[in-house]
Amino acid sequence: MLGADAMVKCLEEEGVEYVFGYPGVAICPFYNSILESDIQTILIRTEQNAAHAASGLARVSGKVGVCAVTSGPGATNLITGIATAFADSIPLVCITGQVNSELLGSDVFQEADITGAVESFVKYSYLIKDVNEIPRVFKEAFHVASTGRKGPVLIDVPIDIQNGTIAKFKYPEEVCMRTYKPTVKGNAVQIRKVVKELEKSKRPIICAGGGVLLSGAEGELRAFAEKYSIPVVSTMMGIGVMPTRHSMYYGMVGNNGKPYANRAMNESDLLIMVGARVADRAVNQPDLITENKVLVHIDVDPAEIGKNVGPAIPLVGDARHIFEDIAKEEIACHHEEWIETLNGYRDSMEPVRKPNPAYVDPAELIRLLSDQMEEDAVYVADVGQNQIWSCGYHIVKKGRFLTTGGMGTMGYSIPAAMGAKLADRSKQVVAVCGDGSFQMSMMELATMRQFHVPVKIIVLKNNYLGMVREYQHYTYKDHYSVVDLSGSPDLEKLAAAYDMKFMRQKDMSGVQDTVREFLAADESVLLECLIDPMDLVK
Repeated sequence: MLGADAMVKCLEEEGVEYVFGYPGVAICPFYNSILESDIQTILIRTEQNAAHAASGLARVSGKVGVCAVTSGPGATNLITGIATAFADSIPLVCITGQVNSELLGSDVFQEADITGAVESFVKYSYLIKDVNEIPRVFKEAFHVASTGRKGPVLIDVPIDIQNGTIAKFKYPEEVCMRTYKPTVKGNAVQIRKVVKELEKSKRPIICAGGGVLLSGAEGELRAFAEKYSIPVVSTMMGIGVMPTRHSMYYGMVGNNGKPYANRAMNESDLLIMVGARVADRAVNQPDLITENKVLVHIDVDPAEIGKNVGPAIPLVGDARHIFEDIAKEEIACHHEEWIETLNGYRDSMEPVRKPNPAYVDPAELIRLLSDQMEEDAVYVADVGQNQIWSCGYHIVKKGRFLTTGGMGTMGYSIPAAMGAKLADRSKQVVAVCGDGSFQMSMMELATMRQFHVPVKIIVLKNNYLGMVREYQHYTYKDHYSVVDLSGSPDLEKLAAAYDMKFMRQKDMSGVQDTVREFLAADESVLLECLIDPMDLVK
């Protein structure tokens, strides 16, 4: 068996159905071998999007996403996608081809030290130097990517290793890594401390992050919050841990979050931060969340606990296991008065927008879209003003809300939506982006067409890099620099070039019918919505 055959066999053993990538000479043996497999290859139009598509698949399927590209520029183009997955803790195995082993370090054609280049953005990386190591390396890579704090793992495979002959293929049944032993079960003593604080608390609150979704703990967290009447807020990556209209959910916190969600967190006397980094976008002044309150920080990654603020009770472990253990405890607590106070805040502090009637109101559009989307639909938000409007006004029912909160990578939504659709073709998938982020991944319309991936795309068009323009509006008093998107393509003609259904909405008249037609179509649809260039996210 060739090394390339062994690589494919490893993917089969892991149940991989799709590999997103872009071939080149250094990865050709692998792509030649995969032709003999049932694994479907998806030709992405630029390598960064291979990682984004694998990310979308991983987040919807719960499996490890896989991408494979060639050496040199193929590998370096992948880095932004890898960094995005790392910041959002998404499990990926990223395979890169490499030049002949004997030429490493010679600066030959398309050589790049990719394992060194991605060191800051992967959980682990491998450079395979012995063809017989392929089964062990792949087994470890999938294990590391999918356990503990999930994340991307890179495997760099020189072309001579791919073309080499493996003595005997045997895929390991288990992994034994002496230096990698992630903690899953929470410490019983720490759990009892949390229970005691809950019993003393008058104003507790849970702040849920993306780690809750990654551990599949939404049900456990929801049951816990409902049983003990504990209100829940979320970070951007935690949107979806509770249905948006759940009585115990008070929205997203942070600079662009709901004012009443931030107030609830600030006024709490017990803050349970679970599966969330205490990072600047959610908590811009970390020291404030420890004032006059007990902070409990639950995370599977011990490195995150205490990194930005010191908790009173650190608790390392997987969120699902920890909530299962807490559920076994008898807790005496009542918070009706606290809930009544928060409901008052929610009723009185909802931001009031004053949209320009000459354009589409993005907030109302997203709310109407959400109402009409199927219950288990997947909504993928890009980065920019569209992301903030999406976070504030999309209504999660039983579906998923995907975006990139850690790295904030523009161009994420379309490839991630493709991956999400391939993870489950029965689900309705909608990508929402601005005209800036759309142009960073519009080449993937070809991929959607080639592989029949019917994703719905909404472009909120204002002819600006809206979020940067808004920052310059506040910071530099409307002294705008390099944010004008004049020269952008005619989206109607672009859609026609890809044989794609096109719709345009100029203002709010008839928007309900437009959204209904947009969602009802079986094929891919590109909906352009003209929004006020001077509109602000708040």
